[in-house]
Amino acid sequence: MFKGTDTMEWITTIGIAIGLAMDAFAVSISCGLCIKRNILRNALNAGITFGIFQAGMTYLGWLAGFFFKDYIQAYNHWVAFGLLTFIGIRMIIEAFKEDGKPIVLTGIVMLMTLAVATSIDALAAGLSFSTLNTDIVFATIVIGVTALIFSFGGVFLGKAVGNTVNLGKRFDIVGGLILIIMGVKILLEHTI
Repeated sequence: MFKGTDTMEWITTIGIAIGLAMDAFAVSISCGLCIKRNILRNALNAGITFGIFQAGMTYLGWLAGFFFKDYIQAYNHWVAFGLLTFIGIRMIIEAFKEDGKPIVLTGIVMLMTLAVATSIDALAAGLSFSTLNTDIVFATIVIGVTALIFSFGGVFLGKAVGNTVNLGKRFDIVGGLILIIMGVKILLEHTI
């Protein structure tokens, strides 16, 4: 058990971790929709990448909270919206091209870009942890592990859906739309 963590802190941290993992979960489903082979390796790559970024951004937010809180909170949602929308639009455009190659969401550069976009909320959570008496090591571990598990499962869920309903390139459109919707959701949550 972590020093200074009580039952209420466990429950609160797990609730925050699940909430933060939802964006990564939805994006992981998009990744799973686009996978043709090597499902286990791709699911592990997605889970580890999203988990590391969620944990890392939480910790960075906690550190930054002491110095740059107001500046970061003013722009983080715009960065996430821009990255997710850009990738989503690219996926949709490629799906409509005759010779267009599908965007591979499970490549390391793409996964890292998606991980940054979906971890912006974790950065904000870290900022809020800096104002509270929270065990940041405990929170970071719980958030990272939760994102890993949800993302890993999301890839398998996306692959299962993709195998059940064979729509070919239309899944690139669905995946792109999911990314755009996630970007708009993040933007609206922070501006409304």
